[in-house]
Amino acid sequence: MRIAFQMDPIEGVNINADSTFRLAEEAQARGHDMWVYTPDKLTFDEGRLYAKARPFTVRRSQGAHVDFGPVERIALDTMDVVWLRQDPPFDMGYITTTHLLDMIRDKVLVANDPFWVRNYPEKLLVLQFPDLTPPTMIARSLDEIKDFKHRHGDVILKPLYGNGGAGVFRLDHNDRNLSSLHELFTGFSREPLIVQKFLPAVSKGDKRVILIDGEPIGAINRVPAEGETRSNMHVGGRPEKVALTERDREICARIGPLLREKGQVFVGIDVIGDWLTEINVTSPTGIQELERFDGINVAGRIWEVLEEKRAAS
Repeated sequence: MRIAFQMDPIEGVNINADSTFRLAEEAQARGHDMWVYTPDKLTFDEGRLYAKARPFTVRRSQGAHVDFGPVERIALDTMDVVWLRQDPPFDMGYITTTHLLDMIRDKVLVANDPFWVRNYPEKLLVLQFPDLTPPTMIARSLDEIKDFKHRHGDVILKPLYGNGGAGVFRLDHNDRNLSSLHELFTGFSREPLIVQKFLPAVSKGDKRVILIDGEPIGAINRVPAEGETRSNMHVGGRPEKVALTERDREICARIGPLLREKGQVFVGIDVIGDWLTEINVTSPTGIQELERFDGINVAGRIWEVLEEKRAAS
């Protein structure tokens, strides 16, 4: 197949952790032809979507892990698969790329489906499953957020469209910073905030469960560093081997059919204790850690699904 990756610069990725690199590595092993481009290289021109892209190959040698061919202006509707894999923040630039990729959805398999990536951002899709999530509020009003904190005492406050643990604050019973944080956030953004009841079980880890076409394939546990509330690996969280629990499978059984129906092939959900906190569809991670812990070819299974979907289209 002809594969295009829309992603942040591949030259700078950590080849031992980056999920997009692993997807490219597996595609290459399966004999597919690959191109890569950054989101700013997209152009919609007189009815067709193009990208200034480079053919590329990869190898397991950090710093010398990618070789490029010459830049080409490729028509994306000539691809078999286009991967939407740039990292958040989920801002208007990101949203615009999903609108542009919508233009080729009838001809090309775009993973994950850009229409539903746009309409199901990570911290909002979970709101459709209130019985699976901790108490949650989306609000910009300081009075509303104060009322929520008064009800639940110990809460997590974070930007609605943030990522990687950036801007996440725990406000416990003794905290006096809510008003100042609200002033800070609302001073540079018009977006609302998300506030959730703090889950003490996070000290034992924040589980990342990977689903492929709506089916759970495995999980890793991300344990916060000492003195940290956040468990994201970007901020020092430690990955550990962990098994899926019955509660994890119950959560996946509830959300999996919707993800499959909406073309969300590779999804990572976050589970703390018994509670679902996020459904990550924009650019989920965790493939390489899960492969190392469980000895399974996660990237290979993702490509099997894509190959079958493309053959059936």
